[in-house]
Amino acid sequence: MIDAYEDPGTPDRRGGARYLWWLVARQPGRCAAGAMFGSVWMVLLAATPYLMSRAIDDGLEPGDMGALTAWSGALFAVGAFNAWLSIMRHRTMTRVRMDANFRTVKVVVGHAVRLGASLRRQTGAGEVVTIGVGDVQTVSQSLTVVGPGVGAVLGYLVIAVLLVSVSGLVAVVVLLGLPALALLVGPLLGRLQGSEAEYRERQGVLTARIGDLAGGLRVLAGLGGKQLVADAFREDSRRLREQGYRVGAVTSWVQALGIGLPTLFLAVVTWLAARLAAHGDITVGQLVSVYGYVAVLVWPVAFLVECGYQISRGLVSARRVVRFLRLEPMPDTGTRDAPAEPSVLYDPESGVRILPGRLTALVAEHPADATTILDRLARYAPSDATWGGVRLEDIALPQIRERILLADHEADLFADTLHGMIRPFGGAGTRRCAAQPRGATSHERPAPAHGEQPAIRTALHTAAAEDIVQALPQGLDTPMDAQARNLSGGQRQRVRLARALLADPEILLAVEPTSALDAHTEAKVAARLRAAREGRTTVVAATSPLVLDRTDTVHYLRDGKVEASGTHHELLDTVPAYRALVARDTEEVAR
Repeated sequence: MIDAYEDPGTPDRRGGARYLWWLVARQPGRCAAGAMFGSVWMVLLAATPYLMSRAIDDGLEPGDMGALTAWSGALFAVGAFNAWLSIMRHRTMTRVRMDANFRTVKVVVGHAVRLGASLRRQTGAGEVVTIGVGDVQTVSQSLTVVGPGVGAVLGYLVIAVLLVSVSGLVAVVVLLGLPALALLVGPLLGRLQGSEAEYRERQGVLTARIGDLAGGLRVLAGLGGKQLVADAFREDSRRLREQGYRVGAVTSWVQALGIGLPTLFLAVVTWLAARLAAHGDITVGQLVSVYGYVAVLVWPVAFLVECGYQISRGLVSARRVVRFLRLEPMPDTGTRDAPAEPSVLYDPESGVRILPGRLTALVAEHPADATTILDRLARYAPSDATWGGVRLEDIALPQIRERILLADHEADLFADTLHGMIRPFGGAGTRRCAAQPRGATSHERPAPAHGEQPAIRTALHTAAAEDIVQALPQGLDTPMDAQARNLSGGQRQRVRLARALLADPEILLAVEPTSALDAHTEAKVAARLRAAREGRTTVVAATSPLVLDRTDTVHYLRDGKVEASGTHHELLDTVPAYRALVARDTEEVAR
């Protein structure tokens, strides 16, 4: 089975079926063993009725106790050996499924890391979660076909050959049974693929909606949009439930036919064999063997139906995995150098102009508009934004990442000590405010540089986060959970801000850095942020008057474009819409 640190290989992204075959090809020995165990197990199941018929015809009917004992012993030995084969088949196929599961997880996670910051702009969080929670399991389960599936086909053919030796008529009926079964179940499997694909799409939408609700309740409440999102969530849930009923309806028919048709088939063939025995065309032993063959035939037929069902669902999930793996990270086409001196950042699409060395605020009627502009100014989204008159997309990306830092208020916090969570790895602004490179552990980081501790203390002070350190049992050395779940929402936000301040980038773009703080703490952060970033370019997306009062320039945005610019007090006096927006925040702070 694939090791946790083993390279999963390069997946085949040409389609769902090719991806499933790639998973099989990555473990050919284990898949071949599963097919062998499944085939021998199924064939020996078919041999059981044959041995029973010989015991009756050669031993029981003529009264030959020696022959009866010999055939009974052979029957017991075959049964015991087949029990062992069944254990090995199940164990091997479990390993096949687990390897496919882990390999798909590694491939998906590895590709998500390669996409980096472009991931969120190409697909939703709900899509990734749905792949990780549901599609990975479905893909691995569909590989059942390489074991019991192959064995079912071989077992079916062996039983057909054995039946020819008993009665050609019975053999013809059995051979025609499988195509008839395919005609009945095939259209249902096609419908199942369509219904399952739509269900997975709706499931991804609903998962993304849950993430939005969990991450933005406070903002939604402040904008008066909580009820609208709740109504949308309720409607999406209703649609997903209805689609689930449709998937369940098709699935129930497939599974019912998988059990019912083989049983009906057994009754028809047994009746036909009984008629032949009554006319003396076959012996009693052969009648028993026919009944046994058809009873055993229920297993391969049921397996074939189940394999068709699993493959149908597996193809849907594999296509979703492949669609995700086809996403490509944003290419770096830049060849020019960044401006040597602090220069103006300009976004022509919105009209936002950021002067160097100043504290600027973006105030938007819709917070997402301000976030989108910051994404463009940090080159996390395609745009015509310029830096010192040079298009950002023409500048080498490493230089942009070295000097411009986008600090998202929901940026990831990796499990570590508080010290390791705050301290950037590799220099200022090299990442989208990540605490460490992906894959690094606390043991792989270099020892803290001389004088680093005062810098961390200063960043914590600016973010008004000293009380967090004081409240923890081991201070900065206290282990923290992933996403700092052992801290409150406001504490996590201050940790993120301290991490960004410690990076000390030339240009800091901060998204809602104080949205989860109380008024008293927010006032302290606003005052300290201005002092700490004096002479350096800082942009904040915020609507809090406590923050806006400390800024040099405020750009008021409507529909994603600059409606007015000036100081906070100038806009309060001259722009009624701005005053109404900020006043609403003031009322919330007062409450």
